[in-house]
Amino acid sequence: DLVYVQNKGTLVVGITEYEPMNYKDDNGEWTGFDTEFAQAVGEKLGVNVEFVEINWDYKYNELDSKSIDCIWNGMTITDEGKEAASISDPYAENAQVVVMKQDQLANYTDVESLKDLTIAVEGGSAGEKAAAAAGLTNTVVSNTQALALTEVSSGSCDACIIDLTMANSMTGEGTSNANLGFELKLEADRKSTRLNSS
Repeated sequence: DLVYVQNKGTLVVGITEYEPMNYKDDNGEWTGFDTEFAQAVGEKLGVNVEFVEINWDYKYNELDSKSIDCIWNGMTITDEGKEAASISDPYAENAQVVVMKQDQLANYTDVESLKDLTIAVEGGSAGEKAAAAAGLTNTVVSNTQALALTEVSSGSCDACIIDLTMANSMTGEGTSNANLGFELKLEADRKSTRLNSS
């Protein structure tokens, strides 16, 4: 794969819009932690880096078909992922959190209390898997976590399940979603943990 990428001179990176990992700046250029990390690796390899937005639900199909060379987007490491691709060692800690309107947080303190809510998730994401593991079946599948967050902001959904890194960056005071927050972290064993939103 390395020789293939070096021969063509471009590393094609599959991403979704996911602040603070991969998102566009005021000039419409991709930026963020994973964006800059990928660019630094591309520089070391002597190749250009091209970012392509993909449907997260089909990320491994994109990889298999060689329409992208790698997936680099704050991806959660799973057994499925390890079977489908070679995956690097983890370099960031993350979790799945339930985001909703700030004034509703006190009403939803555990998984059971979420059962009647309409919850947005990104298709193929760790958030979608966490919802299923928690027995939350009233889900709306979005193309990206950013769109799942928009569903809550617009009032189309009661809550969404997204990565903690995104929730920290895109909700609460000083963000465009100042009225949104989170306190529940979903665990794979169907338990939930209270968090302090930031």
